[in-house]
Amino acid sequence: MPKMKTNSGAKKRFTLTGTGKIKRKHAFKSHILTKKTKKQKRRLTNTGLIAKVDVHSVKLLLALK
Repeated sequence: MPKMKTNSGAKKRFTLTGTGKIKRKHAFKSHILTKKTKKQKRRLTNTGLIAKVDVHSVKLLLALK
């Protein structure tokens, strides 16, 4: 059976941590930043983790399962 291909879009968006969790970046931080508050932009800078519901589907996209 052939190897699973990694989804190239997911490869660019998600990274795996040492403990096996999946890190992601926040949306809404790329443009139209003038109308967003400093507080909002500062919070969007930090990375987040994938929700439990989405872990299975993201792992399939990254060919980890």
